[in-house]
Amino acid sequence: MVAITQPLWHDARLSGRMQSKKFSVEVGGKTLSAELTNLAGQAAGSIVTRIGDTMVLVTAVMAKDPREGGDFFPLTVEYEEKFYAAGKIFGSRFVKRETRPSEEAVLSGRLIDRTIRPRFDLRMRNEVQVIATVLSFDDQNDSDIPALIGASLALSTSNIPWDGPVAGVRVGKVNGNFVINPTFEERAASTLDLVVSGTESKINMLEAGASEEPEQEVLKAITLGHEEIKKIIAFEKEVISFVSPAKRPVKLMDTTGPLADALVGAFSKPLEEALWEKEKTARNAKIEALKQKWIEHAKTNFPEQGTGNTINYLWEEEIDKIVHKRIIENGERPDGRRLDEIRPLSADAGILPRVHGSGLFIRGETQALSTLTLGAPGDQLIIEGMDVRKKKRFIHHYNFPPYSVGEIKPMRGPGRREIGHGALAERALTPLIPKEEEFPYTMRIVSEILSSNGSSSMASVCGSILALMDAGVPLKKHAAGVAMGLMIDQNPITDNKQQRYAILTDIQGPEDHYGDMDLKVAGTKDGVTAIQMDVKIDGVNMEILEKTLEQARQGRTQVLDVLEKTLPHPRPELSPYAPRILALQINPEKIGALIGPGGKTINEIIAQTGAQIDIEDDGRVFVTADSKEALDKAVGLIKNITREIRPGELLEGKVTRLFEFGAMVEIGPRQEGLVHISELAPWRVERVSDIVKPGDIVPVLVKDVDEQGRVNLSLKRVPDRYTAEEIERHAADGGRPEHRNDGGPSRGSGHRPERYHRR
Repeated sequence: MVAITQPLWHDARLSGRMQSKKFSVEVGGKTLSAELTNLAGQAAGSIVTRIGDTMVLVTAVMAKDPREGGDFFPLTVEYEEKFYAAGKIFGSRFVKRETRPSEEAVLSGRLIDRTIRPRFDLRMRNEVQVIATVLSFDDQNDSDIPALIGASLALSTSNIPWDGPVAGVRVGKVNGNFVINPTFEERAASTLDLVVSGTESKINMLEAGASEEPEQEVLKAITLGHEEIKKIIAFEKEVISFVSPAKRPVKLMDTTGPLADALVGAFSKPLEEALWEKEKTARNAKIEALKQKWIEHAKTNFPEQGTGNTINYLWEEEIDKIVHKRIIENGERPDGRRLDEIRPLSADAGILPRVHGSGLFIRGETQALSTLTLGAPGDQLIIEGMDVRKKKRFIHHYNFPPYSVGEIKPMRGPGRREIGHGALAERALTPLIPKEEEFPYTMRIVSEILSSNGSSSMASVCGSILALMDAGVPLKKHAAGVAMGLMIDQNPITDNKQQRYAILTDIQGPEDHYGDMDLKVAGTKDGVTAIQMDVKIDGVNMEILEKTLEQARQGRTQVLDVLEKTLPHPRPELSPYAPRILALQINPEKIGALIGPGGKTINEIIAQTGAQIDIEDDGRVFVTADSKEALDKAVGLIKNITREIRPGELLEGKVTRLFEFGAMVEIGPRQEGLVHISELAPWRVERVSDIVKPGDIVPVLVKDVDEQGRVNLSLKRVPDRYTAEEIERHAADGGRPEHRNDGGPSRGSGHRPERYHRR
């Protein structure tokens, strides 16, 4: 460890000069540092974390008083990307400041939130806010891992009650070898991108994308990441011990006493019966009716203790206990399924007539309708942010309208949950998307959740794979996803004190809301493509993870069987309403000719054909059109402009200009060649106008193309251009048949054409 001496830390935080104490540790061959400063000294806790030249300031603040009326712990995590951190100025001509968070920033914030939230006492109602501000970004090291560790340290060194520390690392797999906290370059070549976080003994958050990695390889990566987590937590404890923070007392809701006893005595049994109602709508109606009776009972009979927060919390806690006990002890799920049983499945494809591809996947009461739209390469999504500048040709968007759960809410665009679920499904499908060389289309999938009762993000994966295959996208296999749950006994009563638990396949309703873990696993029959896990407890051990992944694999296989029966292979033809794309390869030196001055040439082609034309710097040209006729016309025009003129090639062109030394012939759009006077006829020509005139359409043979790209043409070398009688007649008139092959000087040489002497 490296440290700068700094006495009386608590007094130094609000001093007028810069104060600092730095700690460091090696993680994955890189230095991770945490610096206590007096920056943001009015926050309850603040820390600056750093890997390479990527630096993040993380602060934590807690409200003084509890928030009234809430039925959950009010934690917010904000992850702020700053363009200045990367030394860039982004935005439109009129807005140059950061506005709403990018999707990448939202996902990073969710990653931190899911890691730290389980470590709070959920009986708290004081609002807590954690803000991670990226101060410096080095284009190599992602800022999300130092931000996550910074959040743990900011909370741990503050006066906010919190059961930390926690830590996290990213694990990649490059050339078959695991890499801790890989750089962006290494991640581009990695078959696994896993973020794992947790405590010294357990894992409490997973986020992963993979190229069909077997479950055992994923477990190896998690185990390796956890070993690094233990090292980081030991490092964090050194920082925390230096500060020795005194935690502020916070009022917690009282979950014992007469009010709690009244709930158990009068409502527990009918509540259990309502929870085990199989149909969701009927179940919710019974539970809501009971809840209203409970609220009235509590306010009437316990006016002092029966505040809104306490009443709601006790109600939720009782449901939690009932669900845990009945599932763990009896193996009984609310809808009567076995622990590893999946709800009834159905699937369909091609149900919408005009879209390019559609798929409907139904699992129990959850319905996902996914549609695919195919577009030109130029329709790719351009992402420009602090740590990412790229184009995306495969996009998945997830919508969760309020009617899907029978509610009324304002519709104001996607929230964090929608962004997170959409990104998870996109990550699950990306490894299966064909490469651009094979299928150059831009693909946008939209998954509409028409009805929801758990696992809608995994239903989106299933609906989307059907939409892709219905559109004729050349996929080699199906992908599917399933959500796994966990009920664990936090207070074991057995003699050996072993924790009892139950792993649930395809969770829904109460199992999702009151369960201890939500582990979503997507993939193919050959391996995992995406994982997302968060917990409501302190974490899970490797034994539980291994069993859950295996049970998820079995469940995923059942879903894949249904999808494969519905649509075994991609459609052989694209939808008649989808655009057609043809790829051309031209000489990169011809790009300027194709575009034309100020884009004039390419815009004329677009205007004539209605096609969309996208040009890459390497000479690839993608032509997209709604009809074959428009496509063929555009391709023909492009080929004429960019064709490579080769010696010996026969062409036809229009005479445009005459000079004393020869004639210019237009052999393509904005492309001319010179027929030297000596190449006009196989006899001595006195005047160019004796042979050709402007506007004449003549056949020409390409004699050569010089180093500057100038084309020299010949008229006399065109086969059958002149008959033997013509040649003899001109010879009889005094003309000398021409047999020279040098052609004289080329155009622009500054020399006059050679005059041939008569014999």
